[in-house]
Amino acid sequence: MLDFRPEQSAFWAQLQTAAPNTPSIGALFEQEPSRVERLTFEAAGLRVDLSKNKVSQEQLELLLQFASQSPLTNHRSAMLKGEPINASEARAVLHPALRDFGNIPSLTDQYRDTVYQQRAQMLAAAEQIRSGEWLGYTGKTITDIVNIGIGGSDLGPKLVYEALREFRSDTLTVHFISNVDGAEIYSLLKTLSPETTLVAIASKTFTTQETLLNAKTALTWLRQGLGLDLVEASSHVVALTASATNAVKYGVAPERVLPFEEWVGGRYSLWSSIGFGIACAIGAEAFNELLQGAHAMDKHFAETPLHSNIPVLMALVGIWHINFMNYPTQAVIPYCERLGLLSAYLQQLDMESNGKSTLRDNTAARTATGPIVWGQTGTNGQHAFFQLMHQGTHTIPVEFIGALQDTLSDTNHHRTLLVNMIAQASALMSGKPAPDAQAYRDYPGDKPSSMILMEKLTPASLGALIALYEHKVFVQGSLWGINSFDQWGVELGKKLTNELLPQDADLSGFDESTQVLMGLLNARL
Repeated sequence: MLDFRPEQSAFWAQLQTAAPNTPSIGALFEQEPSRVERLTFEAAGLRVDLSKNKVSQEQLELLLQFASQSPLTNHRSAMLKGEPINASEARAVLHPALRDFGNIPSLTDQYRDTVYQQRAQMLAAAEQIRSGEWLGYTGKTITDIVNIGIGGSDLGPKLVYEALREFRSDTLTVHFISNVDGAEIYSLLKTLSPETTLVAIASKTFTTQETLLNAKTALTWLRQGLGLDLVEASSHVVALTASATNAVKYGVAPERVLPFEEWVGGRYSLWSSIGFGIACAIGAEAFNELLQGAHAMDKHFAETPLHSNIPVLMALVGIWHINFMNYPTQAVIPYCERLGLLSAYLQQLDMESNGKSTLRDNTAARTATGPIVWGQTGTNGQHAFFQLMHQGTHTIPVEFIGALQDTLSDTNHHRTLLVNMIAQASALMSGKPAPDAQAYRDYPGDKPSSMILMEKLTPASLGALIALYEHKVFVQGSLWGINSFDQWGVELGKKLTNELLPQDADLSGFDESTQVLMGLLNARL
């Protein structure tokens, strides 16, 4: 049984008793010899230092005992075996299979063969684009790809595309359209030529309202620019979907459908055919390195004991912050401008996964779940919200992320960047007392942070970093007893949008404010 109520664990009560007596972080360094060595871990090319978090060795041991006596390890095994752990939708959750290279023993040949076939099909199509073999209707090569998706069909591929700009093709540009705001797609299309543009429609179900409206606009632009119907323009359109039937009904040529499976969750899908734009930009070799980096983290997560398992330890520190120290938010601050989209990506990964108040057994949660995730790159954030982190009334745990080397920068810039990161973590922890009669200069310190370092930002290290956060989210959801793999919270807004869209919509069932606002809108549009 995977159902679990965390507050029923005997260790939960012990943790609640222990929390108010937690020493300051500075005191923990004094009381615990070799704290940095004991709380620094390495795996898959990442080095993670958890020593600056406000949790003692004894408290961490209680957290590990709590985890070891939960269904976590069984839950992890069930995921890797392809059991339908997404109970509300009766689906397996097998995103680790998407980056398997024959090393997941529990993965059946059926899953493995499907993954390899779909991966090969997608990478072959991407290489045709990159080599110039894939030609548009008028015989010109493709120079621009417009990826139309939203949520997981946009955030993940866009993050990787921006992060790996050092590895991208010089002759091909991928553009990402997600928001239904027409100003975005119309502004983009004005800059492109239909003869050299490929439209990639990324939608798991091929029913997503925003995606299909943007796709309709792009396909109308293609037809008008090329003087063709959709079938004749098939070399300019691909579908990235788990519903090939719906894509073909929509008008996409069957040979232009790059499929993935139903058990691929949207926010876990960049490793699948949804990553087509990434593969076109960086090539098959680099795309496989991205998968291999994630796979290395998968093996660490699957095989390493809990007490040295990085995703498990990060998850436990997060649970300590949220449930016992009452720190409800989590800032993610990468000191790398190319990772500027990471916090937005993690907002969906974490908050759509664990933003739940109902447990897997269909009862209400009695503990807090899911952090509020936010952030921005350093050093920009230092001149914005770091003021609140240093001297505000809220304690905000921080996860700093940096690369020790950067071939796109130089020694002066990069050293200054990383020194800023290290200094901020030190200042948050240590603080500094105010001079006499100058309380406004008091830095209380005792603010927790983690440090994640990679040698360089490469496809492999990026893959490992993203997989680390995927598994951290899984562990926290498992320990809170919630289903991290559905997202029913987004459905009601979609339903009401569809009810309100018709000009003659019946507004009688809506509140007075909504009726007035819809009346104003209908009078203008």
